Amino acid sequence: MWKKVDNVNHVGSPPASEAETVIDLVHTVMHQFRSTQYQVLREHAHDVTHMESKVMGFFARHAGATLSDLVAHSGRDKAQLAKLVKGLRERGLLDAETDAEDRRSVRLRLSAAGQAVQQALHAEARVLNERAVDGLSAQEQAQLVTLLTRVKANLDKPD
Repeated sequence: MWKKVDNVNHVGSPPASEAETVIDLVHTVMHQFRSTQYQVLREHAHDVTHMESKVMGFFARHAGATLSDLVAHSGRDKAQLAKLVKGLRERGLLDAETDAEDRRSVRLRLSAAGQAVQQALHAEARVLNERAVDGLSAQEQAQLVTLLTRVKANLDKPD
């Protein structure tokens, strides 16, 4: 039986095909996952937004990268990211230093406080990830990854 979960995207009728059911369920799961993730971020003592956590995660993985590196990696608007980086620097979560070879370039990395926040956020994400796949065996998880990878590959194909 089809259950209406997302009142914004559904008008109450069941999906028309198995393909629509699959994609609808993928959408619902991601919506539910992101909603829970945002709730955890809001409740966190450090009051970090989803995008701030993404920026911090990038600099945790790419210490010494620049704002331009972040823009190239994320595909997001440079002005939006510059504002996020500025806010994280003002809150002491990101450190910046001028590049020794190019004085116009600023290298960014998590501060000690930023590393502590990032570690806490990462631990909370692991808990949510485990909750999401609770009850699935390692084989079922691998099968799900394989199937979703195939769906993604189908969408990546040119028309």
